[in-house]
Amino acid sequence: MSTWRDEKNQKARARLEKRLSALFPPQVLAHALRQPLTPPTQRRAMESYWRHRPLLADRLARALAAKSGQPAGWQWRLGAEKETGLPLTFRMPPAPYREGAFSRGPGHCCVCGQPVYRLGWHRDLWDDGKPNRNATWHAACVVAWQLWTAPPDHLRVLKRRQKHKCATTGRRLLRTAEVDHRVPLFAVWSEHRAKPWPELLAFWGAPNLQVINKAAHLEKCADEAAERATRRSALVTGAE
Repeated sequence: MSTWRDEKNQKARARLEKRLSALFPPQVLAHALRQPLTPPTQRRAMESYWRHRPLLADRLARALAAKSGQPAGWQWRLGAEKETGLPLTFRMPPAPYREGAFSRGPGHCCVCGQPVYRLGWHRDLWDDGKPNRNATWHAACVVAWQLWTAPPDHLRVLKRRQKHKCATTGRRLLRTAEVDHRVPLFAVWSEHRAKPWPELLAFWGAPNLQVINKAAHLEKCADEAAERATRRSALVTGAE
C-alpha cells in the first residue's frame, strides 16, 4: 500500500508541477504537497486547500460579501419555489446574488458577488483583469456555503476550535456532542431580518456556531420552544 501511494504521489506531483503557473498561490501548493495523496491538478489543489480550512473560508466569504454590499432594493424574503432563487426557509442563509434579479452573471460569485478569477481564486493574482467567465463560485465560497448549510459536517473542526470543551457547560465534549446556533435561526428571522445582508451572514457562520453536549442542547431547544410558544401566545392575545 505504501509503495502504491508513493508511486501515485510521484505521478500526481509530476502532473501538478508540469502545469503549475508561476503565480499559483504558494500556500496552496505547500498544502497540496503535504497531503497523503497529492492533488494532480491546480484546481483540485485549490479545492483541497479550502476544504481543510472551512473557518477561514467562512471569514473570507463574509469579508467578500461586505465588500460587495447589499444590492439596492434587496430584502430578505422567502420563496415558494426553487426557480425564484429565493430561500425556501429561514434556515437557509440569505443570498441576494443567487436571485435572478440581482445576479451579476458569469465571472462573479453567486454567494458574495465578487469577481471569480482563475481556479476559483478571489484575487486577480495573474493581474490580467479577466474574471473567469465560466465560474460562478469562489473555491472558498463553496466551502463557506457548505459550512453555513450543513454545520454538523464540520463538527471536528468546530470541536477543535473550542478545545473540545462544551460551549455552555465548559465540560469535556462527549462523542454525542452537537453543533448549535447560539442565536437560533428563527430568532434571526423574527428579530434581525432588517440587518444589512453582510451582517446577517454571521448568524450562519462561525461567530454563531458552537458545539455543545447533547443534554445541554436538548435543554436549550426546550427553552427555545417555550420562548416561541410564548411569542405565539402574545401575538394571538394582541390580535384579539
